Amino acid sequence: MDTKLTKVVREGHYIGSLDVGPGEHYDPEFEASVEEILTRLGEDPKREGLKRTPQRVAKALDFLTSGYHMTVEEVVKDALFEDECEEMVIVKDVEFYSLCEHHMLPFFGRAHVGYLPKGRIVGLSKIARVIDVFARRLQVQERLTTQIASGLMSVLNARGVGVVLEACHFCMVMRGVQKQNSQTVTSAMLGTFREDSRTRAEFMDLIRRSSVS
Repeated sequence: MDTKLTKVVREGHYIGSLDVGPGEHYDPEFEASVEEILTRLGEDPKREGLKRTPQRVAKALDFLTSGYHMTVEEVVKDALFEDECEEMVIVKDVEFYSLCEHHMLPFFGRAHVGYLPKGRIVGLSKIARVIDVFARRLQVQERLTTQIASGLMSVLNARGVGVVLEACHFCMVMRGVQKQNSQTVTSAMLGTFREDSRTRAEFMDLIRRSSVS
């Protein structure tokens, strides 16, 4: 992995800047590919407004796909705590942004995550970071939902995990059927959330309730 990207991933994957000095190249081969795309589109990559576009695109795509270089274990680190809590823990309305693997267009929305602890709990911010581990890849929403649930289940060893994603897909908004108000909802239920209809119903009821104002 490029050293600049490695630094961003290791120091905190919410960092949005992969700084390059004036006149420097971030990734010459990547930038040349972007320049070729611009030319094929009928643009002049040498004109003022596009001079640094190949560099910007290369940096942006590296950041937006940085999840390939992260694991759930790395982002959770030591934020697992022994605790006797046995009640459901829910973090809802977590924003996420990803790229559709079919057209490389964005899809984004909200994630709702719940789990039933079994002897240990996780720092709440780590749930958002686990979501980003998988969202920052080329994805389909169905797989993203399952990967988040499985990833959390593996580090928590919980009695159960439930994940619901609600998203808007630009491949349906900007092109194709062009349906601006469409929304896709997916869910993944593991452990008790899959086996016990009452647990599943409680989770779905709690995530539907209005947020605290």
